[in-house]
Amino acid sequence: MKIQTDLFPGAGRRTTAAGRPRHASRPLVIPVFIPHAGCPHRCIFCDQAAITGSRRRMPTKREIRERISRFFAYSKDRREEIHIAFYGGNFLGLPKADITRLLSTAEEFVTAGHADGIRFSTRPDTATEDRLDLLGAFSVSTVELGVQSMDDRVLGMSGRGHSAEDTVKAVERLKGRGYEIGLQMMIGLPGEEGSGAIETGRRIADLEPGFVRIYPTVVLSESPLARMYKQDLYRPLSLDSAVGITKNLYILFNRKDIPVIRMGLQDSTDLQDANVIAGPYHPAFGHLVLSALFLDMAAGVLKSAGISCYTLILRVNSRSVSKMRGLKNESLQILKNSFRYRQILVVPDDSLSTDELAVEFGTSSPTYRQHRISLKEAFRDVEFFAKGEAKLRAADVARDRSGNSKITARL
Repeated sequence: MKIQTDLFPGAGRRTTAAGRPRHASRPLVIPVFIPHAGCPHRCIFCDQAAITGSRRRMPTKREIRERISRFFAYSKDRREEIHIAFYGGNFLGLPKADITRLLSTAEEFVTAGHADGIRFSTRPDTATEDRLDLLGAFSVSTVELGVQSMDDRVLGMSGRGHSAEDTVKAVERLKGRGYEIGLQMMIGLPGEEGSGAIETGRRIADLEPGFVRIYPTVVLSESPLARMYKQDLYRPLSLDSAVGITKNLYILFNRKDIPVIRMGLQDSTDLQDANVIAGPYHPAFGHLVLSALFLDMAAGVLKSAGISCYTLILRVNSRSVSKMRGLKNESLQILKNSFRYRQILVVPDDSLSTDELAVEFGTSSPTYRQHRISLKEAFRDVEFFAKGEAKLRAADVARDRSGNSKITARL
């Protein structure tokens, strides 16, 4: 099929002069969902129709072409690098004819210069040598593995049907062929105890992936986990606990220079409806985690400085203002009550990077001292975050995520 250039206003060739994909920034990903296709097992937490907003049916070639064409026609995002992605199923578990059909359809757009690469998600146990051999004729650049856990007991209780060793071997095979690797993990799975999620995070970090995604386990109405929940055989994480665990995983991965590109399930109309019956689902879950990190960073600076003053000024990049303020300004209220500042101002300052915070302590006269720190620097200093968290724990915070907040300082 010949692809007409005028289907994609403003789209030009997206590769370098050498014909290789650009990697200066995160690529723009055009998702094509293949819900639950290729999965030999029914994982206990899974209801792919709810997660992807699609019922179980493989897209046709025509539907894939129309989906990608519509995206180019309406998207205003013109990043240098564009990838076509197949998500929602076990890609390498599909019949070989389906794998070839899907890849060849996506390849048409790469050949025409409208996309740079192809990516997909798959199970670790299907990333075998014979299946990977099918990819050689196509512009596949990135493979994501649904690891979920590195604890074989948790994997067994979740009905995954693969082991942690399968993940290790799959990563070795993919690295041997030069693919970028993304690893997906879940927190709060059945059988996960104590520091289990952190231990999975450590083992994933040891595999040195190109990036990770972190998903909290939620109870979907049509999943086997829903039956366990209704029989009181499974208790999901609370939202606050899930945010706290994910925050610690984010710190762990960033200390290893591994980007965390997503936290929480993608928001969709299906998930907002009655599909989620329990668990830590929030449409802005990632924002909650980043807000918690900025709050801890600010608290760490304030605890270390030990300065009392009337006005506190927090300078952050304009893209990080909402993260510093927290949902419904909750972070600012916590800082006020914990440190007894009468006024806290959040000031946009684009001389700072998106992960930096500059703290100024002011009086009635001009500000007289500034502390500047980045999340990266804070991650390197274990005691720094411990100071901030200890101070915040000294405040008795009762929060209702539905919108009510009651905060009482106890210093």
